[in-house]
Formats: sequence, structure tokens, C-alpha cells
Amino acid sequence: MKKQLTAAAVSLAIMFTLGAGSAFADSKLDSAIDEGLGSKYVSGGTTTSGFDCSGFTMYVFSKIGIKLPHQSASQYKMGTAVEKDELIAGDLVFFNTSGKGVSHVGVYVGNGEFAHASSSKGVIISKLSESYYVKRYVGAKRIMSTDKYEEVTSENTTDHDDVE
Repeated sequence: MKKQLTAAAVSLAIMFTLGAGSAFADSKLDSAIDEGLGSKYVSGGTTTSGFDCSGFTMYVFSKIGIKLPHQSASQYKMGTAVEKDELIAGDLVFFNTSGKGVSHVGVYVGNGEFAHASSSKGVIISKLSESYYVKRYVGAKRIMSTDKYEEVTSENTTDHDDVE
């Protein structure tokens, strides 16, 4: 019951923060994802010089202090399963693109979209509703605790006392 109430509270918080695009604009999570966007696809890549899908999620989560293994199937074994209609920004979404089980991962960013390293387009944001991903969707996992989620999705609050 406590988990359901927490999930409901987090979901409501997200609904009220969805204004100008990302559910976590100007947050640590948003910054980590933005750093990777546009990077090319490189098999085995884990840096902005080039990412593969699990290398990108590893990179994003390392920026917020969470260590992930470098394989989508291994990442799928982590966290707590989440229903598609209960996704929140920062959840990992998994796909079977090879016909052999979990083979692709991305980071849910809100509004039905996820950031991922596409083998043909590099790091991009795609819609979960695209037929390619609908047909290959396996599931989602919540890796962050509620406290961690609140820490990394709150807006950066840099004090600018020198501004008149």
C-alpha cells in the first residue's frame, strides 16, 4: 500500500511539473540526458564520443550516482517492474530488437518518449508509440528510489545573488 501511495504521489508531482517539455527540465537527470543527445552510435561505447544503448543508460545513471552494468539484459534484471501506464521520467524501458530477448534499453523522459542510442541514428528521443517500439516492447524497470528520484529530478536551484 505504501508503494502505491508513493507511486501515486510521484505521478501527481510529475503531472504538475509537465509544462515546458521535459518532466524534469533543468534537473540533474535532464542534464545527463542532454549531454548525450546527438552522440553517434558506437558498439560498446560509453562516452559522448559514441554510445551503444546500455552504454548510454550507464552514462546517464552514472551522472546521478547510480552504477549500471553494461548490457541491456543485465540492466533488465535490476530494479522494480513498472507498468507502461505508470512510467515516470528516469525509468528504464526495454525492447527485444534481436528476437533473442532483451536487447535494447532507453531512459523514459516523460510524455510517452524515451532517450536511447539508436544503432542507425545515434542518441535520440523516440516515442514509445512508434510501431517499431510497440511491437518490441518488453517492459520497464524503476531503478531509482523515491528519494533519489526527487533529488535528481528537482530543478537546479543555483543562487544568483550577483544578479540585479
